[in-house]
Amino acid sequence: MFDRVREDIQCVFDRDPAARNMFEVLTTYPGLHAVLCHRLYHRLWNMGFRWLARWLSALSRLLTGIEIHPGARIGNRFFIDHGMGVVIGETAEIGDDCTLYHGVTLGGTSWKKGKRHPTLGNNVVIGAGAKVLGPITMGNDSRVGSNSVVLKDVPQGATVVGVPGRVIVVEEKSEKSKARAAIAKKIGFDAYGMTEDMPDPIAHAINCMLDHTHVMDKKIEEMCGAIKGLGAEIGEQQLPELGPCEISSATESSEEKKHRKDE
Repeated sequence: MFDRVREDIQCVFDRDPAARNMFEVLTTYPGLHAVLCHRLYHRLWNMGFRWLARWLSALSRLLTGIEIHPGARIGNRFFIDHGMGVVIGETAEIGDDCTLYHGVTLGGTSWKKGKRHPTLGNNVVIGAGAKVLGPITMGNDSRVGSNSVVLKDVPQGATVVGVPGRVIVVEEKSEKSKARAAIAKKIGFDAYGMTEDMPDPIAHAINCMLDHTHVMDKKIEEMCGAIKGLGAEIGEQQLPELGPCEISSATESSEEKKHRKDE
């Protein structure tokens, strides 16, 4: 029990860069408060003290803005970020290392008793405002975009976007996707989630730039090889990381440079 609580606290530091110290996390994170309370009243629910468990869950909702039914089963290292408006139904099941953002609903679509809420695998992330409804299953490592509505099973490693949710399978990456990931890593850019099927014009533009950079990188390597073949020596240099300071100085206007020079 205490090991699980310790993991719940530690996962806040792992997933929220705004978390600064233990005291701040314990006193100001309603998502953590809701999860810790649920650990208590879920045990009471299983022991048969169901009215007391429901009463404590209602009190927790009043204090945190997060409603978790005592019957819901939640795995280890569960993190609710921000939290306001999160609703988790009675028969919902959540695996390990899952993350929910504010406004998420794990709800039912029927008034019939029995299994009527979603089952989440391990390492599932559900974006703000998303609704996952019905006795469906979300596979391990799956993702739900903000404000999406999911009504069907989601395979492992897939991303769901839109209303109704449209599944984009990303588990098996093409050679082009692997090349994009490699060149993105080389230049210090995290292209996580930028799949070739993602219906996002900005993501498409970024992917096109990564493809162009990949081709240029190969050409430069071939040119360096040809120059070395002629007997010239070329020093090995690493590409500099693209930090915000370098970007800001590169995009500084001539008027700003002049003003800074006058100062």
